[in-house]
Amino acid sequence: MTSSAYAIAAVIAVLFAICLIALRQKGRQLAATQREKDDILGEELRMFDFLHHLGEVIGKDISSRQLYKEIVEGFSKVLGADGGALYFLTEDQKYLTPKYISKDCPPLVGVPVEIRQRAKKDSRALASHLRLSKVGAAEGVLGATLTGGECLMIPNVKDHESFKDSFVSYDENVTALLAPLQYSGRDIGVVAIVRRHSSSASLFTGNDFEVFRSASEQSAFALGNAMIHRELVEKRKLDDEIRTAREVQNVLLPSEEPIIPGYRVSGSNTPARMISGDYFDYIELDENQTGVVIADVTGKGVPAGLLMAMCRSVLRLTAKTSASPSEALVQVNRNLFPDVREDMFVSLAYVVLEHGSGNLKLARAGHDPPMMFRSDTGTIENIKPPGLAIGIDEGEVFERVTKDLELEMASGDCLLFYTDGVCEAENRSEGEFGKERLKDVFLKSAPLGSEAVVESVRRAVADFSGDIPQMDDITMIAIEKR
Repeated sequence: MTSSAYAIAAVIAVLFAICLIALRQKGRQLAATQREKDDILGEELRMFDFLHHLGEVIGKDISSRQLYKEIVEGFSKVLGADGGALYFLTEDQKYLTPKYISKDCPPLVGVPVEIRQRAKKDSRALASHLRLSKVGAAEGVLGATLTGGECLMIPNVKDHESFKDSFVSYDENVTALLAPLQYSGRDIGVVAIVRRHSSSASLFTGNDFEVFRSASEQSAFALGNAMIHRELVEKRKLDDEIRTAREVQNVLLPSEEPIIPGYRVSGSNTPARMISGDYFDYIELDENQTGVVIADVTGKGVPAGLLMAMCRSVLRLTAKTSASPSEALVQVNRNLFPDVREDMFVSLAYVVLEHGSGNLKLARAGHDPPMMFRSDTGTIENIKPPGLAIGIDEGEVFERVTKDLELEMASGDCLLFYTDGVCEAENRSEGEFGKERLKDVFLKSAPLGSEAVVESVRRAVADFSGDIPQMDDITMIAIEKR
């Protein structure tokens, strides 16, 4: 073989070796690419499996904590994290508080040096601190995620500016993915997963970030739906409880009109809400006397209803041992004052009817003055005995101001008690029904008797208001002297 042939053979051998090396490198690249594709595919399959499982979990009746655990542990499993945490905004939107922190999750908030020192002797000290700690909604890595409104990848948490405070310590090398949780434009909180730098794959990849962002959006939707579902369940329970309370309250109101010699009495209560703050009552005092009560507690709903029930019970207890209506109200005020909130009070009118005679005694604790229709003149009088509302004064001023007023009713006379819901009922023009309209209706209906008075006023208020919801309870009692 000639020298030139040897040279050509050598070149061919070198080229063959280079091609072989290139093919091997390409093979390794293709293998690496395939492994990367397999890893990505596996990651995505794990994510879909997680989301499918999450959907099944939400459909079950599980506790909130179990749902939070499923989300955090699911993230950690999909992305191979060392741990994770879920923080929710408080109702006032000022703080983020932990809802679930996995067992091995490194801290995502600053830990005071004294807690670190204590944790060296007792590992529970750190876990307890993290469970109970809260951070400002705009503070630290959690606050930065929430206020920024976007997912974050933090290569090393301890390098974040929030840990440059000398009062807290953060020693671990940790990378983190954090995502804000939002539902229907409402901030819910922050979810985070972490890896320690000592792990085999310490830094999250770009694909990890994309998977995490997609999964966090789906989790926010799941959490939002779960929150709404639980709120609806709680609302139904509360509605049922309020409905039961209304039924109990109805038992406290008279089921039928009293039979009082010489009188015909008619009463009505229409609550503005499920629970009424108004009440009326008939109290059998002795064989010769019957008490009639009407009251209006400030406010509406459950607090007003509870105070109403207390007032009714105390008055029924004291009325039979008191010589006059004002003395009974003095005892009621003394008993209720310590338990009445500063922004609440009770206006009340209490009249004692003497059977047959037409004589009565009336005490008024800050209540609207009743109207008296006089049949002999066809006119209406406002009856105004002095008195202070219950729950405003501890006793001295109340006792000095509140006095009895003695009246006499003749045959055909009618006495009308009412709460301010009658006069303050509004129409679409925001005008009030008012005392003049009430007086006109009362004047026309009084000659027809107590039942006609109550029904006429009720119908007149309803016609005046139309479809406008009433803002206050409406209660009336009409007492007709036969």
